[in-house]
Amino acid sequence: MDPILAFRDVAIRFRTNDGIVNAVKGSNIDVFPGEFVAIVGESGSGKSQSVMAAMGLLAQNGEVTGSIRYRGQEIVGMGSSALNKLRGAKLSMIFQEPMTSLDPLFKIGAQIGAPLRQHQGMSKPAARARALELLKLVKIPQPESRLDCYAHELSGGQRQRVMIAMALANNPDILIADEPTTALDVTIEAEILALIAELRQRLGMAVVLITHDLGIVRAYADRVYVMQNGEIVENGPAKPMFAAPKHPYTRMLLGAEPEGRKAPPQASAPIMIDAKNVCVTYRMTRGFFGRDSSDVKAVDGVSLTLQKGQTIGIVGESGSGKSTLGKSILKLAPAVGSITFEDRALLPLSREAMRPLRRHLQVVFQDPFGSLSPRMSVGDIITEGLLVHEPALTRKDRDARAAQALAEVQLDPAMRNRYPHEFSGGQRQRIAIARAMILKPHVVILDEPTSALDRTVQKTIVELLKGFQDRYGLSYLFISHDLAVVRAMSDHVMVMKDGKVVEAGPTEAIFDTPRQDYTKKLVAASRKG
Repeated sequence: MDPILAFRDVAIRFRTNDGIVNAVKGSNIDVFPGEFVAIVGESGSGKSQSVMAAMGLLAQNGEVTGSIRYRGQEIVGMGSSALNKLRGAKLSMIFQEPMTSLDPLFKIGAQIGAPLRQHQGMSKPAARARALELLKLVKIPQPESRLDCYAHELSGGQRQRVMIAMALANNPDILIADEPTTALDVTIEAEILALIAELRQRLGMAVVLITHDLGIVRAYADRVYVMQNGEIVENGPAKPMFAAPKHPYTRMLLGAEPEGRKAPPQASAPIMIDAKNVCVTYRMTRGFFGRDSSDVKAVDGVSLTLQKGQTIGIVGESGSGKSTLGKSILKLAPAVGSITFEDRALLPLSREAMRPLRRHLQVVFQDPFGSLSPRMSVGDIITEGLLVHEPALTRKDRDARAAQALAEVQLDPAMRNRYPHEFSGGQRQRIAIARAMILKPHVVILDEPTSALDRTVQKTIVELLKGFQDRYGLSYLFISHDLAVVRAMSDHVMVMKDGKVVEAGPTEAIFDTPRQDYTKKLVAASRKG
């Protein structure tokens, strides 16, 4: 059987201000009809650029050499008119973040109908009818009403289903999925992957999955290509590769799961945060001039006690209230109830009264690129808090503290004059951690700090955070939907759903003997393969 997509000696390079960057170096990849192929590797390995070249979607400064053939038809050097006949018709692609891929100005029905009208010349009514069929195919609830929704009115999982529906509109031969579940909850991830696998069987199409999550690969792939620094270092059937990987890099990826278990603090350890019956309610308005409104309880009567040196993992799906709970403890969300920090009640405090306490209550967010100012150097970003909390320091003193903080997160202090865009995702997260730790906090709220990172990078960030906790006796609230990381980091876990805590207890008890059906569902969904 001949491959329907074949890469031969494909090299991709980019011209940058710093010179030539060789992203892919002579790769050879085959995709056969109906096959599920995975291309795995860390960020920067060249896996995404390979498929972007196949789709003719490289950036303007990118160049590709070698051969990429679809059913014998050469794609490299193909004109845009000919490419447009393939893209969306024979070769379709779904991307990592559907919110940035869907047009916010057009309704879902119109966006799904666009490739149908482009490639099949369908009328608007016919395209709308077919769009409804596709929404049913990808199992979106209430598909008739979703046709007239905008992207922001759908959940993350629903938006990804819409992207799959668009990709399947013209019955493609190959569906390319580039990290399609990275930003999704573990239960939604399982649903999306099962859906792709089911549609592959039903429609007879091939699937090319780009991912850094080897748990997904183990569960779904027929064959695997492992890429490192632009080169394919190992390839072959999935089962033998997982059973006996040959290349050291493959073995390293397979061993990159966050490890270790955290011991609980001493029973006599001081209480840092004591929250009782915390509620956060938002008023939701609809209709013209906000005439229709209703109250939504994002957090509904939650209590927790965080001791010195303890890590409480807070898990749950999107919309469960876990991040809002973290914001309420930081007084960044309007809460009622009782929240004390080191025996001081926080809720009655004014903004000015809270300011001195903020150096001891720090936060690290999910997306460091979004939380780091692109106009400030890394040194200025890290020391910004010192301007508020230690104003007597000279610029020379602050610069020395920045160098020390970067060294503590295992980055070269000489990098402090660079800007955030010059760093990888893992390096930016280290910078965000350094910004929080430079103030010597007592409690740090970690809101999805590793969800967008490769497993190998996740592992190093987890080890880094554990090291800070051991050295300085820090207390963490670790908010995440990644249960593997939560298990490695936490000694106590709270499971949230619809604003309430449905189960809580020691980490091993929650993972090994969950009592509630919802917890069992989360744990089962996290055990891919």
